[in-house]
Amino acid sequence: MIVFDLKCSGGHVFEAWFASSGAYEEQRKSGQITCPICDDAAVIKAVMAPAIPSKGNRKPDSPTPAAVKSIMKALATRQAEALKSSEWVGTAFADRARAMHFGEEDHATIHGQASLAEAKALIEDGIPVAPLVLPVAPPKKLN
Repeated sequence: MIVFDLKCSGGHVFEAWFASSGAYEEQRKSGQITCPICDDAAVIKAVMAPAIPSKGNRKPDSPTPAAVKSIMKALATRQAEALKSSEWVGTAFADRARAMHFGEEDHATIHGQASLAEAKALIEDGIPVAPLVLPVAPPKKLN
């Protein structure tokens, strides 16, 4: 099977599959191919980008150590800024998030600790949570 992008005289571009290039030519000459939008039979092949497969043994380029360091520094800076207006709630995170979601407690921006099971349960209950990119030490354990 082969796929071609086709174009009618009205400018509509669409995709069609054929058994071979020869099958396309036969169907086009006999008027069997028409535009699905305007039913025009004046159809030609449209310009297509070639599908060039990548080598199977080629590994993607890795970022340089300097680039990784720069990215991590930028992430840490942005995360620290976000945490400035957030309250540390420690291991009570799941309970506090659930209470705020169900209106049992006023909404606030919080961060803390939750086990994987607690985080999954929050998500299953429709409570929006997101992991922090970098680990955060509890405020009392900072140097």
